[in-house]
Amino acid sequence: MSSRMEEQVLRETDVAELELEAVIGFNGHVPNGLKCHPDQEHLVYPLGCTILIQAINTNEQKFLHGHDNNVSCLAISKKGDYIASGQVTFMGFKADIILWDYKKRELIARLSLHKGKIEALAFSPNELYLVSLGGPDDGCVVVWSVAKRDAICGSPAAGLNVGNATNVVFSRCRDEMFVTAGNGTIRVWELDLPNRKIWPTECQTGQKKRIVMNTGMADDDSFFYLGTTTGDILKMNPRTKLLADNGPAKDKFSLGVSAVKCLKMGGLLVGSGAGLLVFCKSPSYKPIKKIQLQGGITSITLRGEGHQFFVGTEESHIYRVNFTDFKETLIATCHFEAVQDIVFPFGTAELFATCAKKDIRVWHTITNRELLRITVPNMTCHGIDFMRDGRSIISAWDDGKIRAFAPETGRLLYAISSAHRIGVTAIATTSDCKRIISGGGEGEVRVWQIGCQTQKLEEALKEHKSSVSCIRVKKNNEECVTASTDGTCIIWDLVRLRRNQMILANTLFQCVCYHPEEFQIITSGTDRKIAYWEVFDGSVIRELEGSLSGSINGMDITQEGGHFVTGGHDHLIKVWDYNEGEVTHVGVGHSGNIMGIRISPGNQYIISVSADGAILRWKYPFAS
Repeated sequence: MSSRMEEQVLRETDVAELELEAVIGFNGHVPNGLKCHPDQEHLVYPLGCTILIQAINTNEQKFLHGHDNNVSCLAISKKGDYIASGQVTFMGFKADIILWDYKKRELIARLSLHKGKIEALAFSPNELYLVSLGGPDDGCVVVWSVAKRDAICGSPAAGLNVGNATNVVFSRCRDEMFVTAGNGTIRVWELDLPNRKIWPTECQTGQKKRIVMNTGMADDDSFFYLGTTTGDILKMNPRTKLLADNGPAKDKFSLGVSAVKCLKMGGLLVGSGAGLLVFCKSPSYKPIKKIQLQGGITSITLRGEGHQFFVGTEESHIYRVNFTDFKETLIATCHFEAVQDIVFPFGTAELFATCAKKDIRVWHTITNRELLRITVPNMTCHGIDFMRDGRSIISAWDDGKIRAFAPETGRLLYAISSAHRIGVTAIATTSDCKRIISGGGEGEVRVWQIGCQTQKLEEALKEHKSSVSCIRVKKNNEECVTASTDGTCIIWDLVRLRRNQMILANTLFQCVCYHPEEFQIITSGTDRKIAYWEVFDGSVIRELEGSLSGSINGMDITQEGGHFVTGGHDHLIKVWDYNEGEVTHVGVGHSGNIMGIRISPGNQYIISVSADGAILRWKYPFAS
């Protein structure tokens, strides 16, 4: 859903906007996406369609909202007055470049010419021009006037018989020269402003045919360096357009040279697709200093002259490295896969846990810091819950096991093997810590008795025909409700271990909640409707239109029952008044499908998680 449509929705209904407090997330797949601002105080980086400006010392965050699809590239002008960002869009549609005022943190202009995707952006040294490179469906290079916010001229970026250009880098000294490079193409361009033309010159590399991943310009414009997929570096002379040298001859960089940064004192910082960070010098390019990081390196950005620099990787890690001792400090982490579930421990909002693909992570709510990571390689975790006593995290895995971990150390306490045939898809615990209720891909609901040393199957309840998506237990532990993608919700008697009621609807149920007074439940799913049901006889009380587009995947209700929240494929967080059945607040900030949502104990925050790996913390809008 486009941001303009969202604005229209907000205007039409006069709904208040939910305040976004913090974001845990960094899209490590954007080449050169992590930038250190020239003020040396802030990092700027993309996450979905948002751009984050984060203070390095205090971690305070500001957000730039304006793109309606994922940000694909980012550039900051030399003095730091401007930020430019480009996005992807759908085939054949115009992809916007947004010019931002850094100090005011606001949008100055939208520049629309390219189609499909903006591949790369660069500012000229005196902030006069911005050059942009269109993606594979567009293939054009355009020079924009920053002052007039208008295109000066454009041209196809590469010749006819070569691949696409993917990189652009501006001269460090002159406003009239820049370089583009890509698959088999390296060009030096001269801007002829009076005639509104740009003139390209092909660079000659002799027999060497390379695909360029990254480009770096020396401070005095004497040379520029090209990192290639082959794992070597080409050094070109922009005046003669000839190859000066290339290397290393042996021991090339594994998985390609994905980041290159020139240092003022000479030498290069080089990052590889295998996560190796190296300081080296031409012409040998042998490592003088090196460290191994987690995930392929996609960004290297200098703080000041480069006494300190920051590195971003594909696994969404941000590292700070001091040049002299060349040691890394991990300053930010987040999930880089879709986050499946989020849960708070009973009665405290200080921590919460999330799970995505192979790992469970425990976070400190206020500081966004990762406190613990539990990894089970090659598995996928579908759901998590804290035992009420806080002594274990119970998790549901696609290999059919239920695993329990200690929340302080991450040690495996026990695993229930073959808990379900087609993977464990949902999990819940009782408040007396004596039982776990699990749901599987085959539709079975199983009740497990948990002793000090033993885990025993008490009953397998076979009524659902398809995977169980959500389980909620009544406060007194005598009843639970399970939602399934077969279009039924079943209310089970946990004393007699049999079915009490069944609710049928033409939808794949994704989430269910008890109202705190426990005589009603609310459900939602792929039909976008929010339904209220009587627990006593399973009759429907009312239906609300929950979203304009796509399934609703997450729902949670306050302890008092006055309000509940939903989130789903429309990327919006909605806060509802339970009795009125109306939306009171809308949160705009996610760019991926929302997979789960929780209100913190004590009603301070709403935390939502999405398919792009982001975790967002919102201020709960009502005084508790």
